[in-house]
Amino acid sequence: MKLHWSPRSPFVRKVMIVLNETGLVSQVECVRSVVAINQPPNMAVMADNPLNKIPTLITDDGLALFDSRVICEFLDMKAETGLFPTDPARRFRQLRWQALADGMTDNLLLWRTEMTRETGPWPAITSGWLTKTRAAMSLLEKEAADLAKDPFGIAHVALISALGQLDFRWPDCQWRDHFPTLAALEHDLAQRPSVIASPKAEDQDEAAAQVTAGQLTFADQ
Repeated sequence: MKLHWSPRSPFVRKVMIVLNETGLVSQVECVRSVVAINQPPNMAVMADNPLNKIPTLITDDGLALFDSRVICEFLDMKAETGLFPTDPARRFRQLRWQALADGMTDNLLLWRTEMTRETGPWPAITSGWLTKTRAAMSLLEKEAADLAKDPFGIAHVALISALGQLDFRWPDCQWRDHFPTLAALEHDLAQRPSVIASPKAEDQDEAAAQVTAGQLTFADQ
């Protein structure tokens, strides 16, 4: 199998955690693929995915799978790991939490791109992302205890990836000070071997870090 991959993508990190959970990581060739909404399409990725997005997984049968949710479920079914529960009630709890974490990650990625606009960000857009990120984090804090009780699944994979993106692009937001139950859950999840083997990105680009510094705060919500 082949995976269009980047160490900075939180959605790629989701797939890497699942690959390590399923024991399939050695069966995948990771191909460094750079894509960005504000850059021309990567034609190597376009050849496999007309949406020009990563992760994209090419299976052994030559089928190109798009979107981390589809890829993760494919890998889970292939290895029969149980990250996607079969029990309907638990399955939809896990899928709901995955959708919440993934949705917050989407907001953070779009927000960061908006902050790099040469003419400056549009406050009406960034203020909306701030409101939605705060609301998502508040709900995750409220439900963190229930998440902690649920056996490890795709919801936890999505959550650790979303929180890693917060640490990556907004290292000064101090979210752990405002969401202690969620912080405790993240600390426990971070000890899992699959998470350790799939570390969050570390940004060495000081200019990029300065772009987002101070834009996201939970202090006055």
